[in-house]
Amino acid sequence: MGVPILEGREFTDRDTLTSPGVIVINEKMAHQFWPGENPVGRAIRFGGSDGPRLTIVGVVGDVHFEGLDSPVQTQFFRPYTQAGWPVMTVVIRTINTPGAYAEPVKKALAAALPDLPVSGFETMENIIRNSTGSRRAPMLLLTSFSILALALAAVGIMGVVGHSVTQRTAEIGLRMALGARALDVLRLIVSGSMCWVLAGLVAGLLGAAGLTRLITGLLYGVKPLDPAVLGGVAILLACVALLASYLPARRAARIDPVTALRCE
Repeated sequence: MGVPILEGREFTDRDTLTSPGVIVINEKMAHQFWPGENPVGRAIRFGGSDGPRLTIVGVVGDVHFEGLDSPVQTQFFRPYTQAGWPVMTVVIRTINTPGAYAEPVKKALAAALPDLPVSGFETMENIIRNSTGSRRAPMLLLTSFSILALALAAVGIMGVVGHSVTQRTAEIGLRMALGARALDVLRLIVSGSMCWVLAGLVAGLLGAAGLTRLITGLLYGVKPLDPAVLGGVAILLACVALLASYLPARRAARIDPVTALRCE
């Protein structure tokens, strides 16, 4: 499974019914019950004071047992040779597409354990997808609305800036007649538009900081106030706004001063 061994060891062939009981615990359990200590060598009683004494022989990384979006719980593991269970899950790492190994794996298990039925063959990809399935539809819907909002914002900025350029045609022509260069006009239009965009981004970030708590249940692997996410979205919106402002500004920089003054 690729779960890392952080302290101690994993189970070996020596961990049998005739040897002392052992367990491996996860990192969260180690931090919760033995903070700042190495729990390897410590022991617990399983099932109360009369239960078997189990010695901790290793600490492993945390695993999301019930799903990727579920919080990590304290866990410990026992070797199958000391704590058999009526149901067994066999995990197989394949070289190629896992689905192609379904029948060979079932035949191999049937040959090794002819009295036990084999069922529930699943690929890890499907298990991961199903663990977050309830969140997928709302997030796809929100993503679609977000893309639509971004496109509308870009079109709106281009429309507003284009209308502003039309209204300021005479002013731009006069500036260019008095010696303003195309770069000066470009800077004038873009800077004026980006000031409003930056003000909108600040207001949007403040609003997002207050409203993201409402969708905390839909988030996985992202904090409601993740600076990287909020910063990335702000940079993306700023780039879209810059492009939407640049196109009308470039047209304004190409205005013929004589034509602009004649319109006045």
